[in-house]
Amino acid sequence: MQIIAMSWLVYRLTGSAFLLGIVGFSSQIPVFLLVSFAGVFIDRHNRHKILLVTQSLAMLQAFVLAARVLTNTITVWAIVILSIILGLINSLDMPARQSFVLDIVEHREDVSNAIALNSSLFNGARLIGPAVGGILIAVAGEGICFTINGITYLAVIFCLISMKLNPLKINKSETRVISDLREGFSYSIGYAPIRYLLLLIAVVSLVGLPYTVLLPVFAAEILPGGADTLGFLMTASGAGALIGTLYLASRASVIGLGRIVGIAAGIFGAGLICFSLSRILSLSIILIGVTGFGMMIQMASSNTILQTIVDDDKRGRVMSLYTMAFAGIAPFGSLMAGAVAHGIGTPNTFLIGGACCIIAAVVFFIKFRSLRYTLHSKYIQKASPS
Repeated sequence: MQIIAMSWLVYRLTGSAFLLGIVGFSSQIPVFLLVSFAGVFIDRHNRHKILLVTQSLAMLQAFVLAARVLTNTITVWAIVILSIILGLINSLDMPARQSFVLDIVEHREDVSNAIALNSSLFNGARLIGPAVGGILIAVAGEGICFTINGITYLAVIFCLISMKLNPLKINKSETRVISDLREGFSYSIGYAPIRYLLLLIAVVSLVGLPYTVLLPVFAAEILPGGADTLGFLMTASGAGALIGTLYLASRASVIGLGRIVGIAAGIFGAGLICFSLSRILSLSIILIGVTGFGMMIQMASSNTILQTIVDDDKRGRVMSLYTMAFAGIAPFGSLMAGAVAHGIGTPNTFLIGGACCIIAAVVFFIKFRSLRYTLHSKYIQKASPS
């Protein structure tokens, strides 16, 4: 709800696709700048405690944003500042949450299903939130959405406190942060499967994922419609993503996911291209659902492979690079997409992004096929009880 309310609020205040890109950039650039250092911190400290702190800070950010909107003291630059603050929180929270999955899954063979189920819960919220958010914006305004978002953090914090966890093994490194950072980067780039997965994620995040930033423009000017139209589109995207995660959750093994990653990236790109050409709301809803399906299959499958093959003592650092590729690169994509859309229009921006995603998927598919035997051996090794 906060995502759709934020986008609609910025567009209502400014009417500018470029400023939508600026806000998207400001919320994500801290992730790009800090997430690598966050990975070292996560490998050295208790992830459970880290999440309690980050979720509490995110709750405070939501309440401050709600207060500014409800008192009519909000400005686009206040939104930018609050977005930067949330980005700072997410730079630590996102890789910590990704790494935390392994801390609460008892059996390694269940990791694939656990990640997929985690994604399905996330996308269940994406399915419901935008639809409810669009209605609430139309009836009561954006401030109510921000208020409800702040309240929901209480449930998250309660769940974290209620968890009964076995004592976690923390890597007490005596080396310097820069040395640990260099080790994690060398490990990730030096191992071909991790390198290709991260590069594909980075390309899709740069040229494809900014479609979410420009959806308010597409909803208002291309279809055309209002906040409810934007809610329908985001709900459809969430529905497609939810279907994708349920498919992944039903899979019995991680074997074969590399091929699925390439196919899903291609589906994502094709969905963007077709969506850019549609001017019919019902057809656009279907196509954006296909786009969400491809996007989530690619990202969740990549996450699963990485979590399966990575060494435990480097998990935080590798997942921080995953977060950088997924969310850290996105601000540059948001900024670029806003500028390109201002020059050549939103539909053409979607079309070019989709074409780039297809090209990247083809290159990844060719490169990754040669590694399937190496990965298969790694899967067997990691699945074996220690």
